[in-house]
Amino acid sequence: MQKTEVIIIGAGAAGLMCAIEAGKRHRKVVVLEHANKAGKKILMSGGGRCNFTNYHINPANYLSHNPHFCKSALSRYTQWDFIDLVKKHAIPFHEKTLGQLFCDNKSHDILNLLLLECEQNGVVIHLNSKIEKIEKDSDHHYKIKSTAGDFHCQSLVIASGGLSIPTMGASPFAYKVAEQFGIKVWPTRAGLVPFTLHAEEKEKLAALSGISVDSLVQNDKISFRENILFTHRGLSGPAILQISSYWQTGEAVTVNLLPEINLFEHFISAKQQQPQKQLKSILSEILPKRVVDVFLNFDRAEKKVAEISHQDFDRIAKQFNAWKVFPNGTEGYRTAEVTLGGIDCDEISSKTMQANNVPGLFFIGEALDVTGWLGGFNFQWAWSSGWAAGQSV
Repeated sequence: MQKTEVIIIGAGAAGLMCAIEAGKRHRKVVVLEHANKAGKKILMSGGGRCNFTNYHINPANYLSHNPHFCKSALSRYTQWDFIDLVKKHAIPFHEKTLGQLFCDNKSHDILNLLLLECEQNGVVIHLNSKIEKIEKDSDHHYKIKSTAGDFHCQSLVIASGGLSIPTMGASPFAYKVAEQFGIKVWPTRAGLVPFTLHAEEKEKLAALSGISVDSLVQNDKISFRENILFTHRGLSGPAILQISSYWQTGEAVTVNLLPEINLFEHFISAKQQQPQKQLKSILSEILPKRVVDVFLNFDRAEKKVAEISHQDFDRIAKQFNAWKVFPNGTEGYRTAEVTLGGIDCDEISSKTMQANNVPGLFFIGEALDVTGWLGGFNFQWAWSSGWAAGQSV
């Protein structure tokens, strides 16, 4: 039995950040990671460039049954703190859009930063370490049986993530630990995930696969203005991923394919100025031609605008300015960037990330019922929650 002060299960963004902070406090820290390398999700994130935070972090960018929970950690370890760490390691980065910060080079830069900080602060990382059993003794200390050996610790931190991207090793491990110690877990589902479509609509839109359109996507809760991407399975792209976290089965989503243009007024103007022009020509000036071909029936597309009634203009305009989509579902955890739901934040201290009724047991990162928007918000939650736990373990 190896004795240490802190065991962290999971060498992802939150786990490594917690390890660094605990190490800075001269705590003896061991990280156990089941995969063959640390930070696998860090490496594949942001198309291999790691969207590591966002200039515009705000608690309103997070979903949780307890919307106040994330405020404490996010205010104590901010995006500016992590940006300072990136600058300290001289990692070049840039803003892509909407405050999203990416490495100029590769995601490896962020992972190497974390691993170097771990090394400098005496953190020991064991890879290929499967957890076989966790027990709590009478002193509120923990015994962990693993393939890397048996450990005894004062503080146990669960940083094993959620269910998104199972090919990266995602598992319900954190939820099982919570249940073992009587901590409530909210039902989970895939977030930041592409939509699938019903067979008829999927077939109709198949010809558009690969086309991206700047759109305003909304439901009765929220709206997002970014690109949508037509795929061979359905709809993806940043605006779709964002709205997916706010979507429930059976609900409609409204897509405005021309958010800058009131199409009805555009048609009226065209009728006055270019009456002999075909409807499809007018639309092809402002939308990809393939989109026009799929959304308009042939007879209508060939008509001159002078021949079309205002009533018809209104109907056609709504097809583009207010396209109602009824998703069949989502692609699920296979391609989801995050997991919605998870460990009930009401049972966790927002200051320390320790379970209120289980001394010495901490949960951080994606395992908790805190889910950020697309664009670096989930990484910032990992840094902030990991930092908060690292001050207390």
